[in-house]
Amino acid sequence: MQHDRGHQPFDTSGIETGADGIRRYTGLRRNVVALLSDVAGRYPERTAVVEFGGGSVTYAELLERGRRVAAGLRAAGVGPGDRVALCIGNGLEWVLAYWGAHLAGAIVVPMNTRLAEAEAQYVLADCGAAYVVRPGEPLPDADPDGVPDADREPRDVAALFYTSGTTGRPKGAMVTQENVLTTIENVVRCRELDRDPALHHATLISVPLFHVTGCLSQLMTQVELGGVAVVMPQFRPADFLAAVPEHRITLITSVPTIYELVLRHPGFAGTDVSTVRTVSYGGAPIAPELVRRLVEAFPGARVGNGFGLSETSALATFLPHEYAAEHADAVGFAAPVVDVRIDRPDPAGVGELLVRGPNVVAGYWGDPARTAETFVDGWLRTGDVARIDEVPAGGIVRIVDRAKDMINRGGENVYSVEVENALAEHPDVVEVAVVGVADPVMGEKVGAVVLPRDGVAAEALVPDLVAFARTRLADFKVPQFVRVLDGPLPRNAGGKVLKARLRQATEWIEVPRR
Repeated sequence: MQHDRGHQPFDTSGIETGADGIRRYTGLRRNVVALLSDVAGRYPERTAVVEFGGGSVTYAELLERGRRVAAGLRAAGVGPGDRVALCIGNGLEWVLAYWGAHLAGAIVVPMNTRLAEAEAQYVLADCGAAYVVRPGEPLPDADPDGVPDADREPRDVAALFYTSGTTGRPKGAMVTQENVLTTIENVVRCRELDRDPALHHATLISVPLFHVTGCLSQLMTQVELGGVAVVMPQFRPADFLAAVPEHRITLITSVPTIYELVLRHPGFAGTDVSTVRTVSYGGAPIAPELVRRLVEAFPGARVGNGFGLSETSALATFLPHEYAAEHADAVGFAAPVVDVRIDRPDPAGVGELLVRGPNVVAGYWGDPARTAETFVDGWLRTGDVARIDEVPAGGIVRIVDRAKDMINRGGENVYSVEVENALAEHPDVVEVAVVGVADPVMGEKVGAVVLPRDGVAAEALVPDLVAFARTRLADFKVPQFVRVLDGPLPRNAGGKVLKARLRQATEWIEVPRR
């Protein structure tokens, strides 16, 4: 089942279909180095990157300092196609190292700084890193005079973004030059960003640059716009609020938890957010109530939900402002050059979500077996269970669950994300995860793990939450077990909830059936 693309809410001009059936944007640059060189030539004095609380560089300085890093890498023996691992946190040095590696023709490997030492060593060995940028060590540096910038082909690998490995070892998603440039164009079109060169563009990066969202959707898109990327070394609500008026932030992209913390901060009411024109979110289910609060809190902004994976180089679908409140449980419409399809749908139209497009990565580094399993006949098997509902603007995608997280309750399939979306609407719920709880009769029953708002007692929350769920869910989907936490949900180094750990829990509150 492939949805009809006859209607589209996004700009679809300047697109051609190739012999492989994949649509591509026309007029994209050859590679990311050409992008930086072009923008630095047009806007040399514009500020390109600001480290919040630290230094900054213009586009001319970014290119010049990046070239010095590239020359230093070459002097250290790094050649085209070699891997350069960035083991440092968010900041100006990360950006300089990132561009230096590209200018040297290397493949950038953004390393998750939250990995345990054994995990980090696995990634470094798997990618065969020729050079590692480490905390506290100076960046490579040499005179770049007379050394040309690297010139990579569109299908050459630009970066390896390692998946967080919720099952098995992390996999290095091979993001090509074309993937990066396509994602930039997807972001501009889906978020309806104005390309007027006279406009001020500024994004606040509050998420890690080692993720595709921070690196590709935010950092790289600002280069295309000739805008400034304000990078937070660490997220703190007070710093976030200070950065918005100080740097006249126009675009914010983050996760629901960060927005919740920012809106609840006592300083928000006194913060001038009038410059913000775009607020986007993703990475986790969002409560419709939080969407409504974002609309009210940023009255001059368009809000929207973005969905993607490392394997789609970030953005694959987007839910625009006009649909955000009414369809808060949806991840939106396919980006202009992206196809989405439901594989083997059940009678309700639910099945695995497949994605195809020039943003889909070239496979997994050094892993032909898992590449063959995941990338089939040009389509990416996402592992997400979804359905596509037709609305006047086209097919709107709803993620129902991860395939491995589906709960089988006595033969009835319960999709955990559907239950999480319903429970997230409760005003006293900050975070929620739904898992299967082993049962000798039913096989599995539905269990909900909840982090409540401050001051909310478990004894009061549990019966109220279950009653709330019964007004929104079929009886067999209503949690029969609840666990109330006093701290955040456990997550892996990539920020994904560790559901396997939650399934092992024994401290459940059993809810009597009606």
